[in-house]
Amino acid sequence: MYDIFEQLLQKCGVSSYKVSKDTGVTQTSLSNWKSGKSTPSVRSLIKIAEYFSVSLEYLTTGIEKEGGETYYLNDETKKIAQEIFENKDLQMLFDVARNASPKRLKAYYDMIKQIEEPEGGE
Repeated sequence: MYDIFEQLLQKCGVSSYKVSKDTGVTQTSLSNWKSGKSTPSVRSLIKIAEYFSVSLEYLTTGIEKEGGETYYLNDETKKIAQEIFENKDLQMLFDVARNASPKRLKAYYDMIKQIEEPEGGE
């Protein structure tokens, strides 16, 4: 994955320091990612993907979805996701899957699906 990050750096003519400064992803995190000591968190990947205006799929695999779609379906969704991301009380939504047990993750999923259903079963 880091090789894709390096390709994006070259393509956009920016340094990893600038990406770090602009996204808040620490230089240490980038260095550990490069050396293989760690892998980036979902939150860091999202920040980097948004910085370069690429999808998470592209950042992690080098393969862009057909049509070059970005991570979010539309600008409104992107705006709401950014608001959630910037709200410290809600940031856990981005990392819930990483640390949740299957039982807890299923409970979160069921709760979200219930919220999505229209009232009165309409």
